[in-house]
Amino acid sequence: MPSIESNAIEPTRDELAGLSLPRRLARLAPTYGLVILMFGLIVLFSILLPDTFPTKLNLRAIISDKAIIALLSLAAMIPMVAGRIDLTVGYGIVLWHVLAISLQTMYGLPWPIAVLVVVALGAFVGLLNGILVEVARIDSFIATLGTGTVLYALALWHTGGRQIVGMLPEGFYALNGTFVFGLPITGFYVLVITVVLWLVLEYTPIGRFLYAIGANQRAAELNGIPTRKFVIGAFITSGVLTAVTGVLLASKLRIGQASVGLEYLLPALVGAFLGSTTIKPGRVNVWGTIVGVVILAVGISGIQQSGGSFWVEPMFNGVTLLIAIGIAGYAQRKKGAAKR
Repeated sequence: MPSIESNAIEPTRDELAGLSLPRRLARLAPTYGLVILMFGLIVLFSILLPDTFPTKLNLRAIISDKAIIALLSLAAMIPMVAGRIDLTVGYGIVLWHVLAISLQTMYGLPWPIAVLVVVALGAFVGLLNGILVEVARIDSFIATLGTGTVLYALALWHTGGRQIVGMLPEGFYALNGTFVFGLPITGFYVLVITVVLWLVLEYTPIGRFLYAIGANQRAAELNGIPTRKFVIGAFITSGVLTAVTGVLLASKLRIGQASVGLEYLLPALVGAFLGSTTIKPGRVNVWGTIVGVVILAVGISGIQQSGGSFWVEPMFNGVTLLIAIGIAGYAQRKKGAAKR
């Protein structure tokens, strides 16, 4: 059974055409509620913290800190489009960032080869997840939880509970440490990958097929869509993007440690789920996912600069997710009532 069902509820042009301006705005408010909230938080914290929040230094810090979460959210989003969930985005990044370093320091591989090996392994894990879900017919939540736990165990075994450190090439450090126009290059990675995924999902048959599978797999099969191939492909793409993110995390941290990485799982999933509650509510979408990540980044940064304690980040993640689900539920009920 699919773990997630896609059911788009964004208003259509025909639906909006027959409404007055106040009712049209009321209909659009749930759809773009998180976008409005995002800009509202930016304006609010810019007013409250004029010396620290609306600065280039703070923008650098947010991009550097949240780019990893944004990439993982996009990786988690891809199987969600097809109605599946991939928990290995949180567990896999633990092993991938460790391997990206140990392949160079312990086995002497050049950093480009080490990166290619990690990405290939990420694709293999994605393929394995796809086979477990589509061939073995295991629920994606259970299958990826099991696969992810195995990856985490392998990371613990490989490190022996110790940090993996060593001198790494400057080229490897530059993957994360380079600045473009004064901003971290990781932000541009996120932008490029976001645009590519948006174009693929919104303007190609691949995207339409994945959304059709997520909405109703049986109907997609009856219409001739090879659902198994596309779902497995979604898991492979997610695995590759997770591995790339692990490489960037290794370049950022410069050490490999099995205790680092799992803390990214919840924010990544929150960002992906938030993405299904805005712009195209009820349907996982790329720009909604980015909006969700930005809300988390801006809100947490502003609260911490205001003197928030260490527990603010998980609290904000949870509360924001509940609010987003409430907005989506309200929009769903309103549309259902209108149809009736």
